[in-house]
Amino acid sequence: MDMSQYLEIFIEESKEHLQGLNQSLLELEKNPQDVPMLNEIFRVAHTLKGMAGTMGFNKMAKLTHDMENVLHALRNNEINVDTNLVDIMFKCLDALENYVNEIVSNGSEGSNEYADIITGLNNALRKKGSIKEDAIKNVPESTLKATEVVVNKENKAEFATADFELNEYEQALVVKAHQMEMNVLKITIVLNKGCLLKSARSFIIFQALERSSEVIKSVPRVEDIEDEKFDFEFTVVIVSKEDEVYFTKELNSIAEVDNVIITKISEDTKAVSNDAKEAGHVLEQNGEDHENVDVKAEADHQKSGSASKNIKTTKTVRVDIDRLDVLMNLVSELIIIKTRLEGLNEIKGNQDYNEVIEYFERVTTNLHDAVMKVRMVPVETVFNRFPRMLRDIAKNLGKEIILEMSGEETELDRTVIDEIGDPLIHLLRNSADHGIESLEKRKALGKNEAGHIFLKAYQDGNNVVIEVEDDGQGIDVEKVKKKAIERGLINKDSAKSLSQKDIVDFLFKPSFSTTDQITDLSGRGVGLDVVKTKIETLGGIVEVETESGKGSKFIIRLPLTLAIIQALLVQICDEKYAIPLSSIREIIKVKVEDIKMVQKQEIILLRNMIVPIIRIGNILDVPQSEDSKKVLTVVIVKKGEKLSGFLVDNLIGQHEIVIKSLGKLLSGINIIAGATILGDGNVALILDVNSLAI
Repeated sequence: MDMSQYLEIFIEESKEHLQGLNQSLLELEKNPQDVPMLNEIFRVAHTLKGMAGTMGFNKMAKLTHDMENVLHALRNNEINVDTNLVDIMFKCLDALENYVNEIVSNGSEGSNEYADIITGLNNALRKKGSIKEDAIKNVPESTLKATEVVVNKENKAEFATADFELNEYEQALVVKAHQMEMNVLKITIVLNKGCLLKSARSFIIFQALERSSEVIKSVPRVEDIEDEKFDFEFTVVIVSKEDEVYFTKELNSIAEVDNVIITKISEDTKAVSNDAKEAGHVLEQNGEDHENVDVKAEADHQKSGSASKNIKTTKTVRVDIDRLDVLMNLVSELIIIKTRLEGLNEIKGNQDYNEVIEYFERVTTNLHDAVMKVRMVPVETVFNRFPRMLRDIAKNLGKEIILEMSGEETELDRTVIDEIGDPLIHLLRNSADHGIESLEKRKALGKNEAGHIFLKAYQDGNNVVIEVEDDGQGIDVEKVKKKAIERGLINKDSAKSLSQKDIVDFLFKPSFSTTDQITDLSGRGVGLDVVKTKIETLGGIVEVETESGKGSKFIIRLPLTLAIIQALLVQICDEKYAIPLSSIREIIKVKVEDIKMVQKQEIILLRNMIVPIIRIGNILDVPQSEDSKKVLTVVIVKKGEKLSGFLVDNLIGQHEIVIKSLGKLLSGINIIAGATILGDGNVALILDVNSLAI
């Protein structure tokens, strides 16, 4: 049986469970008496144990098994939730995430057994002897690892698969094995009745057996076991140099195995019947007779939970992002063809043609919208990692920080979601380290001891806005100005005329830092410049608002998608260029004499605002038209709150364009965001407003 087919499902579901575990642990730390939350954590740990065991990831299963022991003690009020215990649970979470990452990278869980974490769990469980022996005995067998083999003489369970005869060939193998001084063992394995993937579990058992033995008989046949054509038990006869104790230990490490009955077969045995069971060795891991009401309730909860999940999965499908990219490219080609059809002037007057084009446009637009919705992912998938991160940072800094998130349901294109995590991490770390004051300082200022960081997302037209705000001390503008002068970024005279916004912009310069001491979190001058670079690569912008003593707010504006956008086509000399419509404020006509020169920069006055003029033709090195126009066309674009005017020769019109990458060879050109194919088959470059605007 090939388990690789289940690997992707295992990885995806494990990530979801770990994300939920992260949230639940944070909630439990806030409210240690939250029994439903504790039950949810126990359920997730139990599910992860079963999944890992089924896939053969025994180290991961062992760790979650030990987590279950501690969680069960918590549920029975045998130990209490405290900070140290939550820290250990978070270490377990980190270890499980590392296991999953190893599986993603290498296909195996790696060699790290995290013995220190397991020791911490066992110490928490024992509480240095404060837990009574009977308390541990009351833990369901499903959560305890058996340490000895019990001979089952009282309860003679009837196992149908264990009653069979060996044929002549198999008897000959038994005789030969004994001549070679090897053991012949009959092993009956009984699976838990809640096991969902019997064939997968059986595959793990066969793997464990075949590492040190040869299976000479299986009841039912191996093919039937692979097809799940059996109840919850099967029997095998093996030949091995190892004894019963070895296989007891091996099979004990596999989850969802209820009973293991091992009988030694003598040389003269012809039939193997149920009469031999009295001398068999029984390993009862979680027999039904020993289950308590709590475990049964947990099983019922899991069954109802799995039923509801089945209902949901019939309506949702996991799709590889690469497949969505292929679908998006096909839609993009449709839009290009539609544009080309619209450009066929010679048949535009034909009524049938016009009707077909209109219908074709509706279909492609609807298809585009449908594909875009499929690609949209809630920002919650990114936000969920931050509460734990800030918890650890706060403990490291000795601060009390409360993260408040809103708008997690806001959706962004998957390609943007995958890239936005790192910039947000930098901003949140910046707020925690630089923004929020120490406990003593907040007390002295009359503030609440706990600092607040607000992470908010919302849609604004064709953009998604993400805000990171704190109620800390704000940005020390004078200190930033002083650092800028020291680094030679500006002289003292020029610094006097700078606005607060201009000074704050220095923070986004490479290697710029106001921290005097280098720590694990800051002082190396990497952070905000990385944020700006990444956000602008995604076609977005970063703005900053700050007030001394009250806090700062970083505002990120991102496009909803990076694939298909509305753009204004303009002409500069004989070349055509596209400007994203979301960046355009307005289009105006300007007389040549209205353009003034101030400090070597052309500007115009627009409703009492100074707007710098940028001659795109000069920057792009496009030959300029020799026509001396008296009235010029200026496209006013916005970069945050700043405005700039792009001087163009002609306006072609608004078009829906498909963004195509320039490729690796031209990837370093900042002023060009990409290219698009026009209706006539020619290529037009898309201008990067963030790089061109002043």
